[in-house]
Amino acid sequence: MQCLNGKPFLLGCPLHSRPASRVSHSRARISVRAAVAAPPLNTRTSEKIFTEAQDLLPGGVNSPVRAFKSVGGQPIVFDRVEGPYAYDVDGNKYIDYIGSWGPAIVGHAHEEVKAALHAQIEKGTSFGAPCEMENTLAKMVIARVPSVEMVRFVNSGTEACLSVLRLMRAYTGREKLLKFSGCYHGHADSFLVQAGSGVATLGLPDSPGVQKSSAAATLTAQYNNLDSVREVFEANRGEIAGVILEPVVGNSGYIAPTQEFLQGLRDITREEGALLCFDEVMTGFRIAHGCAQQYFGITPDLTTMGKVIGGGLPVGAYGGRRDIMEMVAPAGPMYQAGTLSGNPLAMVAGIKTLEILDRPGAYEGMTEKTKRLTDGLLQAGRDAGHEVYGGCISAMFGFFFHPGPVTNFEEAAMNDKAKFGRWHRGMLERGIYLAPSSFEAGFTSMAHSDEDIDKTIAAAREVMKEI
Repeated sequence: MQCLNGKPFLLGCPLHSRPASRVSHSRARISVRAAVAAPPLNTRTSEKIFTEAQDLLPGGVNSPVRAFKSVGGQPIVFDRVEGPYAYDVDGNKYIDYIGSWGPAIVGHAHEEVKAALHAQIEKGTSFGAPCEMENTLAKMVIARVPSVEMVRFVNSGTEACLSVLRLMRAYTGREKLLKFSGCYHGHADSFLVQAGSGVATLGLPDSPGVQKSSAAATLTAQYNNLDSVREVFEANRGEIAGVILEPVVGNSGYIAPTQEFLQGLRDITREEGALLCFDEVMTGFRIAHGCAQQYFGITPDLTTMGKVIGGGLPVGAYGGRRDIMEMVAPAGPMYQAGTLSGNPLAMVAGIKTLEILDRPGAYEGMTEKTKRLTDGLLQAGRDAGHEVYGGCISAMFGFFFHPGPVTNFEEAAMNDKAKFGRWHRGMLERGIYLAPSSFEAGFTSMAHSDEDIDKTIAAAREVMKEI
């Protein structure tokens, strides 16, 4: 990372709004001239299915943000996905910038991933016993991620984070955890304090059902604000087991760290005898071969992973220094277990996905496309007279209807959420599927083409003028 005029700037993509390049702006203008008015979006079958779902599932969904509460309208019900595209039950086709909320980095239903899964299905879908694929994926993770000397596979990002919290407490003998407002680390009790993501999307207070004792042991500071971190440590001297954060926030919208902030956390935790954990469930293998910690050159003590590491199958993992990980049962006294942990389908999908990402030009190609997309969206907003602010790193991006800067959740919360809802609907009607919340990052993949990017920018120009 470099700093330009006091603002963080990452090679490849800016963390602040800036005009699109002459080339990308020109390409966008060409695409706009070819664009046609969006036809009415037929969602009758989606509406019928969702209406029924509301009698069967709480809120009609199995994960809250999917309900479209913050953008209005009913959610789109998917039928199938392929490459960078999603197809709904009414036959509509969308360019998808959610990618199953991150895992589909090589594209949906990639032929090589499917072939690996088909071969494994012939052997069985669940063993409940060790399999060689666990060793293979573990070696790939250890070779790539600077902080990881040993790894434990689990079944979700939430499970990885709650397990790593228990491990930090077991290793240090301390009880308290420091997290950052707006950072989401799954729905375990200890993390549902100023949690961002779905909680912020739905406008909910800290969740009912969370014990006061759990909340009391969770301390919060402001992202990108080292002074707030120092104040918390001074007030809780010798009591904080560890610090956990998203090294690039994706659950308050896209918010990038400053290099000084990450380095400061590394220094403070070492001085205070606390552990530092990067929650890379979202950023892991998405923004760099060795995750965000390789990208920024900051090595934490522990790392949580998910999404990309399972190639679209349910998976999670946590890993770190050997001396810490050897606290985990059966090597040590900290108990954690899982019936489906190390599931062979998730292992083979993860192995094949990481193999594809190792191919020459994979990250460079995604960086170029994501930068052009982000520049195009910001330029479309500015040209239509909107205040917009955003940025990208590799295959992760986001923007706010906000003049900027946006460096933490408190600033992100001031974005124009009503305008985002209108923007989201307009893009949906033009075949662009974006996260249905202003508090979620977007994702590109290896499968997105230049034509997909051009079409998205053209649609954005139309919608920005309408709203």
